[in-house]
Amino acid sequence: MKCPFCGHENTRVIDSRPAEDNNSIRRRRVCDECEKRFTTYEKIETIPLIVIKKDNNREAYDRSKIEAGILRACHKRPVAASQISQIVDEVETEVFNYEDKEIESRVIGELVMSKLHDLDAVAYVRFASVYREFKDVNTFMDELKKMLDK
Repeated sequence: MKCPFCGHENTRVIDSRPAEDNNSIRRRRVCDECEKRFTTYEKIETIPLIVIKKDNNREAYDRSKIEAGILRACHKRPVAASQISQIVDEVETEVFNYEDKEIESRVIGELVMSKLHDLDAVAYVRFASVYREFKDVNTFMDELKKMLDK
C-alpha cells in the first residue's frame, strides 16, 4: 500500500479490526519512510453490478455517484457526514442484495429518496427535483404537497 503522504511503497499494518458496518476491515497503517499514519478499509470484491440508465445505456455500478448526489442534496443542511455514509451503506447493501446482476437507476434513485425522506425533508425535495427532473414550479409544488400530506 502506497503512503498517501509521501508516496513511499513500504507501509505496515499496525491495527486491524472489523469496521462499524461489519462488511469491511479497518486497517491502521504507518509509513516506514515518513512515519505518518493513515486508515484503509478493505471490502470483499463482488461481481460487478450493472446499472441500467434512463436511456437504456448500461454502466458499472459506482458508489461515488450515489454519495455525490446525496452530498449535493444535503449541502448546508444539518446532516452529519456519518449519516450520509450510513445512507450510502444502506442503499449499497440493498442494491447488492438485489437478485439480478443488473438494476435500473430508477430503483437506486427510489431507495435514496426513501432514505432521504426519513432523514431531512429539504434534502429529499432537492434530490427529488433533480432525480425526477421537475420541469416547472407546479411539479415542484405537487411533490411538496405529497410530502405535507404524509
